[in-house]
Amino acid sequence: LLVSKDLGKHLLEVEDLLQKHGLLEADISAQTERVQALNTAALKFSELEGYQPCDPQIICNRVSHVQTCLEELGELAGKRRKELEDSRQLWAFFQEMEEAEAWIREKEQILAAKTCGRDLSSVLTLTNKHKSMLGELGSRRALLHQTMKRGEQILAKKRFSPGGIQEKMREVRLRWKKLEEVTGLHQQRLQEALNFFQFSAETDDLVAWLQDTYRIVSSDDFGHDDYSTQALLRKHRAVVEEVEKHRAAVLALRKQLALLAPEHRQGVDVQIRVVEVEQLYGEVAEVAVLRQQWLQDALAVYRMFSEVHACEVWVDEKEQWLERMEVPEELDEVEVVQHRFESLDQEMNSVMGRILDVNQVVQQLVDGGHPSSEEVRSCQDHLNSRWNRVVELVERKKEQLSSVLKIQNYLLEC
Repeated sequence: LLVSKDLGKHLLEVEDLLQKHGLLEADISAQTERVQALNTAALKFSELEGYQPCDPQIICNRVSHVQTCLEELGELAGKRRKELEDSRQLWAFFQEMEEAEAWIREKEQILAAKTCGRDLSSVLTLTNKHKSMLGELGSRRALLHQTMKRGEQILAKKRFSPGGIQEKMREVRLRWKKLEEVTGLHQQRLQEALNFFQFSAETDDLVAWLQDTYRIVSSDDFGHDDYSTQALLRKHRAVVEEVEKHRAAVLALRKQLALLAPEHRQGVDVQIRVVEVEQLYGEVAEVAVLRQQWLQDALAVYRMFSEVHACEVWVDEKEQWLERMEVPEELDEVEVVQHRFESLDQEMNSVMGRILDVNQVVQQLVDGGHPSSEEVRSCQDHLNSRWNRVVELVERKKEQLSSVLKIQNYLLEC
């Protein structure tokens, strides 16, 4: 049993042989105690004095022979166990290599069947799964490294033919290298797909924002008075600032497109999409400028109407006062009226400046082709007409006062 050359043809068989060898070692251990006891008893016969049933030398030789045989048996048992353990190490190595190959085949099939997703959500899901597989790959790499190290140790012992071991190690190394290349290539494709779908999602978000902004900046609501138009203008300026902030994102689309993989950036649809975004942004920016000008014109109109109303109120008041006023004949009363006209001249100079400003604003609106040009021009003509009437009334009253003063001065001289 101990000199048998059967070391097993696979790991389970070696394990069975080791189990049987363990039973045999137990038997040897039990027989060793028995032999030692018998040897001790036999040696007592070699020490007898007087009658000796056997020659003491024969007894010693026999005890020595049995002891030597027992020691040889122990040595054979130790050698057999060492050979079986080496065999177990060899077949454990082959089994671990086969498990590694099976794991590699499984991952190769998974990678061969994997797609890169159809949208951003699916790509993110596949990316997370790929990260998990990379973790498994790292763990398996460490185990394979340990197995390879044991294979090198087996080769160093030179107990078995190195051909099968070296061939298996070379084969697994090649398959592992190919698996890592395929894994890296798939990771690259996933990253390229992720970049493309992120680019598409960001482009879609940008288009949606531009469309919403276009609806805002193309509104025909310009307010109904000074206050509401100012509020709309403040909101519009905030929108214009946002439009300007998005300019960089639109300009960056070309650079982002250039960074995509060739299969993605060379697609006609994605190139058309970029052009559409650029055109839409240009339209939004252009309409935003126009709306701001329209709001400013509307604000100018409302302020002009407000200013015209204020001037007309003053004109109405002074017109009524002038029409009711009668030039006095007494010198004292004439001087009082004259002082009032001096104050009126100052007011008229101030109002005249406001009317000139109104005329300037009206001219700007008319020259700019404002849609309310006719209404604005009519309002201007009406105000100027009222102003001219007041001026005429003032001049007429001044002439009357001047005549009265001349008469009164003549009478005083007389």
